[in-house]
Amino acid sequence: MNKQHPTTQQLVNQFSQDPNYGDQDSDDFEALSRDDVLVRSLEAADLAAVIRVDKHITGRDRTGYYRRKVDEALQQSGIRVSLVAEDDGLVVGFIMARVDYGEFGQTSTTAVIDTLGVDPSCHGKQVGRALVSQLLANLASLRVETVRTMVYWDNFGLLRFLQRCGFRPAQRLAFSRPLD
Repeated sequence: MNKQHPTTQQLVNQFSQDPNYGDQDSDDFEALSRDDVLVRSLEAADLAAVIRVDKHITGRDRTGYYRRKVDEALQQSGIRVSLVAEDDGLVVGFIMARVDYGEFGQTSTTAVIDTLGVDPSCHGKQVGRALVSQLLANLASLRVETVRTMVYWDNFGLLRFLQRCGFRPAQRLAFSRPLD
């Protein structure tokens, strides 16, 4: 059977109401993945673990970047939703998002996922799904209308993951220009 994947808005709507476990078309994996993986709010003490997971994924040390991201998530006044996932007491994944109340003349409430990582040793353990599921639940409680992110066009693994989570290409083009 060829089942349509839910849109991001449908996922947000799904988490803003009680789940119907009798609905054969529902996507109960979202709630179940949150039950199987401990997901909690990011804390300052998680910085070293986030850096470790990212280095395991990218092979690069981006300590400065993550110091700024964690500081922004915990200290600055904007609305941020930053979570970590644990396996046996060890941080094995993270997701960081911010809420924007309009941009480029639009007034819709949008969350932007700007950082996501799961330790490669935990692939297949539903860690990423649990993080996205909890993030969507938290954002739904904030009445966020849309969740978006950007991905390099050739990061096929992340593209497949986001597609399985209900994300679709947006009706926008991103432009950049290097400054000489």
